[in-house]
Amino acid sequence: MDRLHLHLISDSTGETLENIAKAAIAQFDDVEVVRHFWPMVRSESHLDRIMAEVQASPGMILFTLVNGDLRASLERRAGAQGLPLVPALDAVTDALSRMLGQEAKARPGRQHVLDAAYFARVEAIQFTVAHDDGIGWDNWEEADILLAGVSRTSKTPTSIYLANRGYKTANIPIVPESPPPEALFTLKRPLVVGLTTSFDRLVQVRRNRLLSLNQVPETAYVDEERVKAEIAYARRIFADNDWPVIDVTRRSIEETAAAVIQLAEDRAGRAA
Repeated sequence: MDRLHLHLISDSTGETLENIAKAAIAQFDDVEVVRHFWPMVRSESHLDRIMAEVQASPGMILFTLVNGDLRASLERRAGAQGLPLVPALDAVTDALSRMLGQEAKARPGRQHVLDAAYFARVEAIQFTVAHDDGIGWDNWEEADILLAGVSRTSKTPTSIYLANRGYKTANIPIVPESPPPEALFTLKRPLVVGLTTSFDRLVQVRRNRLLSLNQVPETAYVDEERVKAEIAYARRIFADNDWPVIDVTRRSIEETAAAVIQLAEDRAGRAA
């Protein structure tokens, strides 16, 4: 098996660089890749420390640096060590420059936009985890999106996916025996979306869930009449409150999240 040291050098969080590296590495078999991740590189002294590590573990350097002096220094040092150096975004930037007829603006300040987006996603994820399964209903008004539905309609994974896209998302199970708090019906800021699924699919998913937990697969949780009543109860709530509804029966998490995002964007467009 081949072994490669891959040094990722970025003047920002390095998320884009890391994703590019992962996608490229996935194209090769029988290769052990040792990744060395160097984010927030914005000074010559920082580059000094990195290049000492690169010299100790030589390999390919993949980078995104907008500062011209820092980039020139990296190119000079890599050349002196005879190491392959790949500017990850140059081909795309050059193509856009030719098509748009203008030079790219190498502004370090633009990296702060990426940083702000990163921290916004972290905040959204923290909020979403803290508001899973009906928790924290007293501050649902802070959410961007709230997902409602009976148990096993993919509320939690969809919420986490939306959080990774920067949306603060809460979710609540709709249970006939335990009606949702009144706060759910008075929300102004969040987009409330109902998630539903077919009866057959819901029973199957619930039964598989019980089996995965080594529990008896024939309980009230999968009783046909009870499940039908749950679905009907949830759909009445959705209709009474005029919430948009997404059927997740044949949708992946990504497809459901995309549909929710489209609803959010449509709502924002109408409000603008």
